[in-house]
Amino acid sequence: MSNPALNVLFLCTHNSARSILAEAILNHMGRGRFKAYSAGSSPRENQKPNPLGLQVLQQAGISIEGLHSKSWDEFGTPEAPHMDLVITVCDNAAGEVCPYWPGQPATAHWGYPDPSAGDGTEAEKLEAFRQTLHALKRRMDLLVSLPAAKLERALLQSTAHALSKEPT
Repeated sequence: MSNPALNVLFLCTHNSARSILAEAILNHMGRGRFKAYSAGSSPRENQKPNPLGLQVLQQAGISIEGLHSKSWDEFGTPEAPHMDLVITVCDNAAGEVCPYWPGQPATAHWGYPDPSAGDGTEAEKLEAFRQTLHALKRRMDLLVSLPAAKLERALLQSTAHALSKEPT
């Protein structure tokens, strides 16, 4: 009998760039062992995923189907999927007081610079998104290759923290 997928929630402030990239990458690479979600602490009204982020995902062969910006409040309700791991991917969200997550999931912070910040050319902004995608992918490679024993509830917190060190 196989184990159920590990539910992972990626958080950022607006849920338009880094958390969206992380959700899509882990769902692509997770091979049924992981189910990724993303949300923001304060998405703007009518917030949508950054088009450059969606573009680099598509160029990498990663599905963008179903990706949309949403508030982290959606995941604190009794009807929401139970999270096993909650990871902040931006420093602002890491410093905020998170809602109560049912089941007390493991938590970690994997900080990345905001690829949508700055006033560069369109090509420079696209490259920033590519770099963020590759950095996230390197960390996801490590996560999805972990043996099942490292993903058991008792070890998940220390495993997630160990993965917060930038892969080389």
